Amino acid sequence: MKTDVRVLRKADWSIWYGTLARAFGGALESSVERDLWEALTEHDRSLGLWDGDECVGTAGAFTFRVTVPGGASVPAAGITMVSVAATHRRRGLLRTMMRRQLDDIRAWGEPLAVLTASEPDIYGRFGYGIATQALSAEVDTSRVRLSVPPGTDGVRLRYAAPGEVLDACEAVYAQRVPERPGMLARRPGWERLGLLDPESERGGQSPLQCVVAERGADVVGYARYRIKPDWDHRGSDSAVHLSELEALDPAAHAALWRFLFDIDLTTMIVAPGRPVDEPWLHMVSDIRRCSVRLRDALHVRLVDVGAALEARTYQTPVDVVFEVEDAFCPWNAGRWRLTGDSKGASCKRTDEAADLALSVRELGAAYLGGVSLASLAGAGRVRELRQGALTEASVAFASAVAPWLPHGF
Repeated sequence: MKTDVRVLRKADWSIWYGTLARAFGGALESSVERDLWEALTEHDRSLGLWDGDECVGTAGAFTFRVTVPGGASVPAAGITMVSVAATHRRRGLLRTMMRRQLDDIRAWGEPLAVLTASEPDIYGRFGYGIATQALSAEVDTSRVRLSVPPGTDGVRLRYAAPGEVLDACEAVYAQRVPERPGMLARRPGWERLGLLDPESERGGQSPLQCVVAERGADVVGYARYRIKPDWDHRGSDSAVHLSELEALDPAAHAALWRFLFDIDLTTMIVAPGRPVDEPWLHMVSDIRRCSVRLRDALHVRLVDVGAALEARTYQTPVDVVFEVEDAFCPWNAGRWRLTGDSKGASCKRTDEAADLALSVRELGAAYLGGVSLASLAGAGRVRELRQGALTEASVAFASAVAPWLPHGF
């Protein structure tokens, strides 16, 4: 069998996307959702793997900028739409696409590649580390009370059609992006992702609803959500399913959460994919009745170790030499001296003795500040070669704000 990897032509998009859809179960999407993904697809950054006239593999790379510790917005390739046809598995085709993709990303001069994984054990062998987690909660609002900070009553809430306040909500989101590592600066068109609302995928939930928080004439937050009705002989046991919530200050954040808690005829808030350090976790009366759980979210791969480590800042001064293993992208392998602080950093090749030994996968996991190098060392994935270097690097790499991926791609 001979397969060819080709850059995606616009004329082949439907076939390519059909291959992807079949690999993920073949469920039919709404025409609106399909049209949006076709509009967002960057054809010159997407690959198809062809066996003759048959498309048997897919992979894409969105053009993103991701916030890193220190607030910089760093170019990153958003790896997406990866699939291999079931008829062509176990033949190294995924590896072929990953090889071509990382070579391309390096040629584009982008120091990072990021992805979300349908199966988290796949991408570690290509150098991706799990850098962020997402918190999900099911809050029993019939039993849990919410305490709000001063100023909450000064925030005005009003219902609005989601599409009519899209620009205002997007402006709130844009102000939030520099504040938290892992957040993606959305390019034009991506704002439509939050408005997707096909009836076929609601699972019995209401159409998308939106509430905006205002202070004076300014929108300072918003929440998008749906209601899933559930009635029995005792009355309503309906649930609020939160889709998205952003706020610019504690009072707006509290006002929106209090609104969700107080929606009539509901007894539950289902809130998937939230930051692990959200303030409302410290505002509830009974955290046990919030059924909190964690799941991997953004996987990060350093395509250019030097450029990536120079792009972020460090919480405390750091001066360490890393011995980096990277068999898949050998241009990263070897020793790198990182010096930096809260103002900037330098990362250059060196012949000096190594202080820490690790693979590029561990650097990716620790890169956004949400995973401790010390915890990775406890798992045997980082080796300390100079006493004290592990603590120095672990503290320096940490972020005061937990990294978070706000939406999938």
